[in-house]
Amino acid sequence: MLFWHLGATTAITRYTFRDERMDLRFLMLGAILPDLVDTPIGLLWYRHLHTVRLVTHSLPFAAVVMAGVLLATRRGRPRKRWMPLAIGLLLHLFLDAMWADPATLWWPLLGWSFTAEAASTVGGYLRDLFTNPLMWAGEAVGVLYLAYLWRAGRMADPARRAAFVATGRIDVPIGP
Repeated sequence: MLFWHLGATTAITRYTFRDERMDLRFLMLGAILPDLVDTPIGLLWYRHLHTVRLVTHSLPFAAVVMAGVLLATRRGRPRKRWMPLAIGLLLHLFLDAMWADPATLWWPLLGWSFTAEAASTVGGYLRDLFTNPLMWAGEAVGVLYLAYLWRAGRMADPARRAAFVATGRIDVPIGP
């Protein structure tokens, strides 16, 4: 669920922290990092693991990343740049409702195995994923918010896109 994670994480963070100067590139990377890492591994080894939610979908992994950011940076610009990565990771766990899967959420504190998906094959998993109406609804919500940011930030302008790529900031005021 790419757009769900990108759009919902960006919206939640912008309206919670109200920081218009936050580097959204690092936030968005954190928002999709668990799926970028775990999904290919899970699909490749699905016959043995029976899931695509692995180590990076765990709270201890997010805590290690957060601690790494805090230990490696001092107050100021470097921490402000890297903290959104950890925030994005934590919101990914929230948006995936990982509390419903304690074996994975607390891995390895509750054991070394991950909760298996209902599907027994990769094909079955992909079929279940792509026919799930909740997945499509989440993707639509994410696309709508990202489209709003694109339009409100006038991102069709190449100079504005270049500025976003360079700074991670989008010139869209955060409303009340």
